[in-house]
Amino acid sequence: MLVRKPPMGWNSWNTFGENINADLIKETADAFVANGLDKAGYEYLVIDDCWSERERDKETEKIVPDKIKFPNGMKDVSDYVHSKGIKFGMYSCAGVRTCADYPGSFDHEFLDAETFAEYGADFLKYDFCYKPLSSDGPLLYHRMGTALEHCGREILFSACNWGSDNVHRWIRSTGASMYRSTGDINDSFGSFKDILLSQEKLFGFSAPGCFNDIDMLTVGMYGKGNVGNVGCNDTDYKTQFSLWCLFGVPLMLGCDLRNMNEQTLKLITNPDLIAINQDEECRQPFRIFNSDERYVFARRLSGGEFAFGFFNLGERRSNCVMYPFEVGVTANSGYEFTLRDCFTGEVHTGVKNNFAVYLDPHDCAVFRGKLVRSK
Repeated sequence: MLVRKPPMGWNSWNTFGENINADLIKETADAFVANGLDKAGYEYLVIDDCWSERERDKETEKIVPDKIKFPNGMKDVSDYVHSKGIKFGMYSCAGVRTCADYPGSFDHEFLDAETFAEYGADFLKYDFCYKPLSSDGPLLYHRMGTALEHCGREILFSACNWGSDNVHRWIRSTGASMYRSTGDINDSFGSFKDILLSQEKLFGFSAPGCFNDIDMLTVGMYGKGNVGNVGCNDTDYKTQFSLWCLFGVPLMLGCDLRNMNEQTLKLITNPDLIAINQDEECRQPFRIFNSDERYVFARRLSGGEFAFGFFNLGERRSNCVMYPFEVGVTANSGYEFTLRDCFTGEVHTGVKNNFAVYLDPHDCAVFRGKLVRSK
Protein backbone atom coordinates (compact mmCIF):
# COMPACT_ATOMS: atom_id res chain seq x y z
CA MET A 1 0.00 0.00 0.00
CA LEU A 2 1.57 3.28 -1.10
CA VAL A 3 0.69 6.20 1.15
CA ARG A 4 1.71 9.50 -0.43
CA LYS A 5 1.04 11.86 2.50
CA PRO A 6 1.23 11.53 6.30
CA PRO A 7 -1.85 9.62 7.54
CA MET A 8 -4.37 11.54 9.65
CA GLY A 9 -6.87 10.14 12.13
CA TRP A 10 -7.72 9.33 15.74
CA ASN A 11 -6.61 6.58 18.13
CA SER A 12 -8.35 5.44 21.32
CA TRP A 13 -5.30 4.82 23.53
CA ASN A 14 -4.27 8.24 24.84
CA THR A 15 -7.61 9.03 26.44
CA PHE A 16 -9.37 5.71 26.94
CA GLY A 17 -6.78 2.94 27.29
CA GLU A 18 -8.62 -0.29 28.14
CA ASN A 19 -11.94 1.53 28.67
CA ILE A 20 -13.24 1.05 25.16
CA ASN A 21 -16.45 -0.46 23.83
CA ALA A 22 -18.70 -0.43 20.78
CA ASP A 23 -20.81 2.50 21.96
CA LEU A 24 -17.74 4.66 22.58
CA ILE A 25 -16.31 3.94 19.15
CA LYS A 26 -19.63 4.67 17.43
CA GLU A 27 -20.07 7.90 19.38
CA THR A 28 -16.53 8.89 18.43
CA ALA A 29 -17.30 8.20 14.78
CA ASP A 30 -20.34 10.46 15.10
CA ALA A 31 -18.22 13.22 16.67
CA PHE A 32 -15.50 12.73 14.07
CA VAL A 33 -17.92 13.71 11.31
CA ALA A 34 -20.00 16.22 13.30
CA ASN A 35 -16.84 18.20 14.06
CA GLY A 36 -15.81 18.21 10.41
CA LEU A 37 -12.58 16.28 10.93
CA ASP A 38 -13.21 14.27 7.78
CA LYS A 39 -13.48 17.46 5.77
CA ALA A 40 -10.25 18.73 7.35
CA GLY A 41 -8.39 15.66 6.04
CA TYR A 42 -8.60 13.14 8.89
CA GLU A 43 -9.38 9.62 7.64
CA TYR A 44 -8.81 6.88 10.21
CA LEU A 45 -10.56 5.94 13.45
CA VAL A 46 -8.32 3.40 15.21
CA ILE A 47 -9.07 1.10 18.15
CA ASP A 48 -5.91 0.44 20.14
CA ASP A 49 -5.08 -2.36 22.63
CA CYS A 50 -7.59 -4.16 24.91
CA TRP A 51 -10.30 -4.84 22.31
CA SER A 52 -10.10 -8.64 22.37
CA GLU A 53 -10.77 -11.52 24.70
CA ARG A 54 -7.82 -12.50 26.89
CA GLU A 55 -7.25 -15.71 24.92
CA ARG A 56 -7.70 -16.84 21.34
CA ASP A 57 -10.66 -18.96 20.32
CA LYS A 58 -9.70 -22.55 21.08
CA GLU A 59 -11.22 -23.98 17.89
CA THR A 60 -10.30 -21.39 15.27
CA GLU A 61 -7.20 -19.90 16.92
CA LYS A 62 -8.53 -16.49 15.92
CA ILE A 63 -8.33 -13.39 18.07
CA VAL A 64 -11.93 -12.57 18.95
CA PRO A 65 -13.48 -9.32 20.21
CA ASP A 66 -14.34 -8.98 23.89
CA LYS A 67 -17.95 -10.14 24.13
CA ILE A 68 -18.86 -7.53 26.73
CA LYS A 69 -17.16 -4.56 25.10
CA PHE A 70 -18.19 -5.51 21.56
CA PRO A 71 -21.29 -7.73 21.91
CA ASN A 72 -22.17 -7.58 18.21
CA GLY A 73 -18.64 -8.25 17.04
CA MET A 74 -16.06 -6.06 15.38
CA LYS A 75 -17.59 -6.13 11.90
CA ASP A 76 -20.63 -4.32 13.33
CA VAL A 77 -18.38 -1.52 14.60
CA SER A 78 -16.38 -1.42 11.40
CA ASP A 79 -19.54 -1.16 9.30
CA TYR A 80 -20.77 1.73 11.45
CA VAL A 81 -17.48 3.62 11.09
CA HIS A 82 -17.51 3.04 7.34
CA SER A 83 -21.10 4.26 7.13
CA LYS A 84 -19.82 7.64 8.32
CA GLY A 85 -17.44 7.82 5.39
CA ILE A 86 -14.28 7.24 7.44
CA LYS A 87 -11.81 4.36 7.67
CA PHE A 88 -11.49 1.82 10.48
CA GLY A 89 -8.29 0.79 12.25
CA MET A 90 -7.27 -1.94 14.68
CA TYR A 91 -4.34 -2.95 16.85
CA SER A 92 -2.13 -5.97 17.37
CA CYS A 93 1.42 -6.76 18.47
CA ALA A 94 4.46 -8.56 17.06
CA GLY A 95 4.92 -10.43 20.33
CA VAL A 96 3.19 -13.36 21.98
CA ARG A 97 1.07 -10.92 23.99
CA THR A 98 0.13 -7.29 23.47
CA CYS A 99 1.46 -4.55 25.72
CA ALA A 100 -1.69 -4.82 27.89
CA ASP A 101 -1.45 -8.66 27.99
CA TYR A 102 -3.93 -9.69 25.32
CA PRO A 103 -3.16 -12.16 22.50
CA GLY A 104 -0.39 -10.97 20.21
CA SER A 105 0.13 -12.01 16.59
CA PHE A 106 3.45 -13.86 16.95
CA ASP A 107 3.28 -17.01 14.75
CA HIS A 108 -0.32 -16.11 13.79
CA GLU A 109 0.45 -13.28 11.38
CA PHE A 110 -1.35 -14.62 8.30
CA LEU A 111 -4.41 -15.76 10.26
CA ASP A 112 -4.64 -12.43 12.05
CA ALA A 113 -4.21 -10.38 8.88
CA GLU A 114 -7.07 -12.33 7.30
CA THR A 115 -9.15 -11.80 10.45
CA PHE A 116 -8.57 -8.04 10.39
CA ALA A 117 -9.56 -8.05 6.72
CA GLU A 118 -12.78 -9.92 7.60
CA TYR A 119 -13.54 -7.23 10.18
CA GLY A 120 -13.13 -4.56 7.51
CA ALA A 121 -9.98 -2.99 8.92
CA ASP A 122 -8.21 -0.32 6.85
CA PHE A 123 -5.33 0.31 9.28
CA LEU A 124 -3.26 -1.85 11.64
CA LYS A 125 -1.13 -0.44 14.45
CA TYR A 126 1.44 -3.14 15.20
CA ASP A 127 3.18 -2.90 18.58
CA PHE A 128 6.37 -4.57 19.89
CA CYS A 129 5.79 -5.98 23.39
CA TYR A 130 6.56 -9.52 24.59
CA LYS A 131 8.45 -10.73 21.55
CA PRO A 132 10.63 -13.79 22.16
CA LEU A 133 14.22 -12.79 22.84
CA SER A 134 15.36 -15.13 20.09
CA SER A 135 13.17 -13.40 17.49
CA ASP A 136 14.55 -10.78 15.17
CA GLY A 137 12.57 -7.52 15.26
CA PRO A 138 12.91 -6.70 11.56
CA LEU A 139 11.85 -10.24 10.61
CA LEU A 140 8.66 -9.96 12.71
CA TYR A 141 7.65 -6.79 10.89
CA HIS A 142 8.44 -8.40 7.55
CA ARG A 143 6.16 -11.29 8.49
CA MET A 144 3.17 -9.08 9.23
CA GLY A 145 3.92 -6.85 6.27
CA THR A 146 3.80 -9.86 3.97
CA ALA A 147 0.65 -11.18 5.65
CA LEU A 148 -1.15 -7.87 5.18
CA GLU A 149 -0.16 -7.72 1.54
CA HIS A 150 -1.86 -11.10 1.00
CA CYS A 151 -4.93 -10.76 3.23
CA GLY A 152 -7.29 -9.71 0.46
CA ARG A 153 -7.80 -6.15 1.69
CA GLU A 154 -5.77 -2.96 1.54
CA ILE A 155 -4.66 -2.25 5.13
CA LEU A 156 -2.27 0.51 6.11
CA PHE A 157 0.60 -1.01 8.12
CA SER A 158 1.60 1.21 11.08
CA ALA A 159 4.74 -0.20 12.71
CA CYS A 160 5.21 0.68 16.38
CA ASN A 161 8.53 -0.61 17.72
CA TRP A 162 9.39 2.66 19.54
CA GLY A 163 12.55 3.36 17.56
CA SER A 164 14.23 0.06 18.46
CA ASP A 165 16.75 -1.79 16.28
CA ASN A 166 17.57 1.30 14.18
CA VAL A 167 14.11 0.93 12.72
CA HIS A 168 14.49 3.93 10.41
CA ARG A 169 17.15 2.06 8.44
CA TRP A 170 15.03 -0.95 7.45
CA ILE A 171 11.32 -0.37 8.12
CA ARG A 172 10.46 0.83 4.61
CA SER A 173 11.43 -2.60 3.27
CA THR A 174 8.71 -4.31 5.34
CA GLY A 175 5.84 -2.60 3.54
CA ALA A 176 5.01 -0.36 6.51
CA SER A 177 3.47 3.02 5.69
CA MET A 178 4.49 4.68 8.97
CA TYR A 179 6.82 3.76 11.82
CA ARG A 180 7.29 4.93 15.39
CA SER A 181 10.69 6.43 16.11
CA THR A 182 10.00 7.37 19.76
CA GLY A 183 8.89 5.94 23.06
CA ASP A 184 5.34 6.62 24.26
CA ILE A 185 4.20 10.21 24.60
CA ASN A 186 2.44 11.48 27.71
CA ASP A 187 0.29 14.54 28.23
CA SER A 188 3.00 16.96 29.33
CA PHE A 189 5.08 19.68 27.74
CA GLY A 190 8.28 17.89 28.75
CA SER A 191 7.25 14.75 26.91
CA PHE A 192 6.73 16.29 23.51
CA LYS A 193 9.71 18.61 24.00
CA ASP A 194 11.89 15.51 24.43
CA ILE A 195 10.35 14.05 21.28
CA LEU A 196 11.24 17.22 19.37
CA LEU A 197 14.84 17.08 20.52
CA SER A 198 15.14 13.45 19.38
CA GLN A 199 14.05 14.07 15.81
CA GLU A 200 16.62 16.14 13.96
CA LYS A 201 18.80 13.14 13.17
CA LEU A 202 15.77 11.37 11.69
CA PHE A 203 14.41 14.13 9.44
CA GLY A 204 15.77 12.40 6.33
CA PHE A 205 14.06 9.08 7.08
CA SER A 206 10.50 10.09 6.23
CA ALA A 207 9.02 10.28 2.75
CA PRO A 208 6.05 9.15 0.64
CA GLY A 209 5.51 5.45 1.18
CA CYS A 210 6.74 5.37 4.78
CA PHE A 211 6.45 8.25 7.26
CA ASN A 212 8.22 8.77 10.57
CA ASP A 213 5.63 8.64 13.37
CA ILE A 214 6.47 10.59 16.55
CA ASP A 215 3.39 9.24 18.38
CA MET A 216 -0.19 10.31 18.82
CA LEU A 217 -1.07 13.88 19.71
CA THR A 218 -2.22 14.81 23.20
CA VAL A 219 -3.77 18.08 22.02
CA GLY A 220 -7.02 18.77 23.88
CA MET A 221 -6.54 16.25 26.69
CA TYR A 222 -5.83 18.74 29.51
CA GLY A 223 -4.56 16.03 31.85
CA LYS A 224 -7.54 13.73 31.39
CA GLY A 225 -7.12 10.21 30.15
CA ASN A 226 -4.75 7.30 29.99
CA VAL A 227 -1.30 8.78 29.29
CA GLY A 228 -0.52 10.84 32.35
CA ASN A 229 -2.34 13.47 34.36
CA VAL A 230 0.11 16.37 34.10
CA GLY A 231 -1.73 18.02 31.24
CA CYS A 232 -0.92 21.02 29.08
CA ASN A 233 -2.45 24.40 28.37
CA ASP A 234 -3.59 25.78 25.02
CA THR A 235 -0.20 27.37 24.32
CA ASP A 236 1.54 24.02 24.81
CA TYR A 237 -0.94 22.29 22.52
CA LYS A 238 -0.54 24.99 19.88
CA THR A 239 3.19 24.29 19.86
CA GLN A 240 2.76 20.51 19.82
CA PHE A 241 0.38 20.54 16.86
CA SER A 242 2.54 23.04 14.97
CA LEU A 243 5.63 20.87 15.42
CA TRP A 244 3.83 17.76 14.18
CA CYS A 245 2.55 19.66 11.13
CA LEU A 246 5.88 21.28 10.29
CA PHE A 247 7.75 17.99 10.69
CA GLY A 248 5.40 16.28 8.22
CA VAL A 249 4.54 13.35 10.50
CA PRO A 250 1.23 11.45 10.89
CA LEU A 251 -1.47 13.41 12.71
CA MET A 252 -3.22 10.91 14.97
CA LEU A 253 -5.44 12.66 17.51
CA GLY A 254 -5.78 11.24 21.01
CA CYS A 255 -8.30 13.45 22.83
CA ASP A 256 -11.99 12.71 23.42
CA LEU A 257 -13.57 13.93 20.19
CA ARG A 258 -16.99 14.00 21.84
CA ASN A 259 -15.97 16.71 24.30
CA MET A 260 -13.56 19.05 22.54
CA ASN A 261 -13.62 22.75 23.28
CA GLU A 262 -13.65 25.37 20.55
CA GLN A 263 -9.96 26.15 20.94
CA THR A 264 -8.94 22.53 20.37
CA LEU A 265 -11.19 22.09 17.36
CA LYS A 266 -9.95 25.31 15.78
CA LEU A 267 -6.34 24.23 16.25
CA ILE A 268 -6.61 20.68 14.89
CA THR A 269 -8.54 21.87 11.84
CA ASN A 270 -6.29 24.85 11.05
CA PRO A 271 -6.17 24.65 7.24
CA ASP A 272 -2.79 26.34 6.87
CA LEU A 273 -1.03 24.02 9.31
CA ILE A 274 -2.66 20.93 7.79
CA ALA A 275 -1.67 22.09 4.30
CA ILE A 276 1.97 22.24 5.45
CA ASN A 277 1.72 18.75 6.96
CA GLN A 278 0.09 17.36 3.83
CA ASP A 279 2.25 19.17 1.27
CA GLU A 280 2.56 16.89 -1.73
CA GLU A 281 6.36 17.03 -1.94
CA CYS A 282 6.83 15.81 1.66
CA ARG A 283 10.20 17.51 2.04
CA GLN A 284 12.09 17.15 5.31
CA PRO A 285 12.40 20.18 7.63
CA PHE A 286 15.77 21.59 8.64
CA ARG A 287 16.92 23.74 11.55
CA ILE A 288 18.06 27.31 10.79
CA PHE A 289 18.24 28.77 14.31
CA ASN A 290 18.94 27.31 17.74
CA SER A 291 19.82 29.32 20.83
CA ASP A 292 18.93 28.80 24.48
CA GLU A 293 15.88 26.55 23.85
CA ARG A 294 14.71 28.69 20.95
CA TYR A 295 14.40 27.05 17.55
CA VAL A 296 13.49 28.00 14.01
CA PHE A 297 12.84 25.27 11.46
CA ALA A 298 12.30 25.72 7.74
CA ARG A 299 10.73 23.39 5.23
CA ARG A 300 10.47 23.61 1.46
CA LEU A 301 6.94 23.28 0.12
CA SER A 302 5.57 22.61 -3.34
CA GLY A 303 5.41 25.55 -5.73
CA GLY A 304 8.68 26.99 -4.45
CA GLU A 305 7.22 28.16 -1.13
CA PHE A 306 8.58 27.65 2.38
CA ALA A 307 7.21 27.03 5.84
CA PHE A 308 8.95 28.58 8.85
CA GLY A 309 8.27 27.51 12.43
CA PHE A 310 9.47 29.60 15.41
CA PHE A 311 9.48 27.81 18.78
CA ASN A 312 10.32 29.06 22.26
CA LEU A 313 10.68 25.94 24.42
CA GLY A 314 12.19 27.88 27.31
CA GLU A 315 10.63 29.40 30.40
CA ARG A 316 11.02 33.11 29.65
CA ARG A 317 9.83 35.40 26.88
CA SER A 318 12.45 35.50 24.11
CA ASN A 319 12.90 36.22 20.45
CA CYS A 320 13.51 33.72 17.65
CA VAL A 321 15.19 34.95 14.47
CA MET A 322 14.99 33.75 10.88
CA TYR A 323 17.79 34.73 8.50
CA PRO A 324 16.84 34.20 4.83
CA PHE A 325 20.45 33.42 3.93
CA GLU A 326 20.05 30.18 5.91
CA VAL A 327 17.70 28.93 3.18
CA GLY A 328 19.87 30.26 0.35
CA VAL A 329 18.41 33.75 -0.10
CA THR A 330 21.08 36.38 0.45
CA ALA A 331 20.43 40.12 0.73
CA ASN A 332 21.90 40.66 -2.75
CA SER A 333 20.00 37.82 -4.40
CA GLY A 334 17.33 40.15 -5.75
CA TYR A 335 14.65 38.27 -3.84
CA GLU A 336 12.80 38.68 -0.56
CA PHE A 337 10.14 36.82 1.38
CA THR A 338 6.49 37.62 1.91
CA LEU A 339 5.38 35.79 5.05
CA ARG A 340 1.80 34.95 6.07
CA ASP A 341 1.03 34.03 9.67
CA CYS A 342 -0.74 30.64 9.77
CA PHE A 343 -2.68 31.62 12.91
CA THR A 344 -3.64 35.25 12.36
CA GLY A 345 -3.39 35.66 8.58
CA GLU A 346 -1.18 38.73 9.04
CA VAL A 347 1.16 39.34 6.10
CA HIS A 348 4.77 40.59 6.40
CA THR A 349 6.48 41.86 3.26
CA GLY A 350 10.02 42.80 2.34
CA VAL A 351 11.77 40.17 4.49
CA LYS A 352 15.32 39.95 3.16
CA ASN A 353 17.83 40.37 6.02
CA ASN A 354 16.19 38.87 9.11
CA PHE A 355 12.81 38.38 10.70
CA ALA A 356 12.38 38.19 14.47
CA VAL A 357 9.41 36.93 16.47
CA TYR A 358 9.04 37.48 20.22
CA LEU A 359 7.37 34.53 21.91
CA ASP A 360 6.10 33.79 25.40
CA PRO A 361 7.32 30.60 27.11
CA HIS A 362 6.29 27.43 25.22
CA ASP A 363 4.71 29.48 22.43
CA CYS A 364 5.27 29.30 18.69
CA ALA A 365 4.57 31.05 15.41
CA VAL A 366 4.30 29.45 11.96
CA PHE A 367 4.52 31.28 8.64
CA ARG A 368 4.10 30.30 5.03
CA GLY A 369 6.71 32.10 2.94
CA LYS A 370 6.64 33.07 -0.72
CA LEU A 371 9.78 34.21 -2.47
CA VAL A 372 9.27 37.32 -4.63
CA ARG A 373 11.58 39.65 -6.50
CA SER A 374 12.72 42.65 -4.49
CA LYS A 375 11.26 45.99 -5.53
